Amino acid sequence: MSENDIAERNKEIVLRGFSEFAAGNVEILRGLLREDFVEHSPGNPSGRDAFVEFIKSSPVAGARLDLKRVVAEGDHVVLHYHMVPQGEGHGIAVVDIWRMVDGQIAEHWDVVQPVPDPGEIPNGMF
Repeated sequence: MSENDIAERNKEIVLRGFSEFAAGNVEILRGLLREDFVEHSPGNPSGRDAFVEFIKSSPVAGARLDLKRVVAEGDHVVLHYHMVPQGEGHGIAVVDIWRMVDGQIAEHWDVVQPVPDPGEIPNGMF
């Protein structure tokens, strides 16, 4: 399998998972994440079960997720999306970086930034 084929397969897996998660199915993560999943974001736990339990009570669970772009290269898939938790105005810009191993997510990094008032971003946030 070529690197492009691997990237496309990983992209499809992550996009299916994102779609399910965005529709409210947090449990989809149990099949997507490796048991020894490693989390690099401060305050978020590593390990599949600990991470899923953490996410269930986080603002991302139940938020509106509007996917803006996807980049896939080799074993990495990057998602850029607009997350609007319930009751929040402008929401949050998120970039998730996922490293895949054998069709499952092995590692995760993210960059999170509050979306400011539109007047502060004349060229748009997304």
